[in-house]
Amino acid sequence: MTSSTRRRFVQHSLAASAAMLAGLALHAPAWAANDNDTPIRIIVGYAPGGAADNLARLYAEQLRQDGHGTVLVENKPGASARLALDYVKRSKPDGKTIFVGPSPLFTIFPLTYKKLGYDADKDLVPAALLTDVPTVIAAGPQQPYKTLGEYVAWAKKNPQQASIGLATIGSAGHLGAVALGNDINVKITPAAYRGASPMLVDVISGNVSMGWDAVASMMQLYKGGKLRFLGVSGTKRAKALPEVPTAKEQGFGQFEYATSWYGAFVPGGTPPEVMARVEKMFIAASNNAATAAKLEGLGLEVVGKTGKEAQQRMLTERAAWKPIVEASGFVAED
Repeated sequence: MTSSTRRRFVQHSLAASAAMLAGLALHAPAWAANDNDTPIRIIVGYAPGGAADNLARLYAEQLRQDGHGTVLVENKPGASARLALDYVKRSKPDGKTIFVGPSPLFTIFPLTYKKLGYDADKDLVPAALLTDVPTVIAAGPQQPYKTLGEYVAWAKKNPQQASIGLATIGSAGHLGAVALGNDINVKITPAAYRGASPMLVDVISGNVSMGWDAVASMMQLYKGGKLRFLGVSGTKRAKALPEVPTAKEQGFGQFEYATSWYGAFVPGGTPPEVMARVEKMFIAASNNAATAAKLEGLGLEVVGKTGKEAQQRMLTERAAWKPIVEASGFVAED
């Protein structure tokens, strides 16, 4: 083979290889090429500094450390996080725009809002279940009851004084109190506040007979002896409160589903392989010991389960709340 023939052979081989590689690139998933060049955006429906924002930023940092490129957190507060949800549902289903938000948007809101503005089953779908948010029923330390059972006995004797302080009407705590009141034949009057702080002032002073909110928002007051915890939500005791029984183990299952949770959601129509990728990276982040410890420091309990498990939990909780919402007659206008 002459030198010129050899040169033509090498050039032909290189050209064929380039053509083959170009053909493979055309058939690769759209997100596979330069995947880390496009930032991941985690959309939060609340202002900076709150629990949802802090959770999102911890996950964003862990995703960056895990090699997923640039991960940004964008806050789009308003309409109880529905503005952020609407933004994500209209985003490209490529796994790059992810809504991180609380479960009531998908479990309670579809039952209570007259005009929801989204399909809770189709517009967004869960890619991963991230953390639980344990909640607790609390009372002032001067009250004559120390457990939920003692509260019920007291409420039956003092029905006009039975009340519950709430940061959000239509919340799981509100609905749980409605169910409890129906079961013991006592109307527990909801008292709405603009946030947990003013509500807790009235709980401590005894202006309302009990209050309900996340464990995290009341922990310091509880440890300081300014609040008494009557029972936690869910089916198991909170890791941070092993000494406080659940309402259910005291015989009151009305707050079983009052433990909300945070999930990572992607737009409907996201391809299965992209869903799997998002699910895998969020579960891996949840399983990081340092990140889990930081999340638990916020009063959250790390779960780190699949999107399928999140979907099943969502449907189960919605079905459990439906008859309670219907019995209450509560409708959220906005």
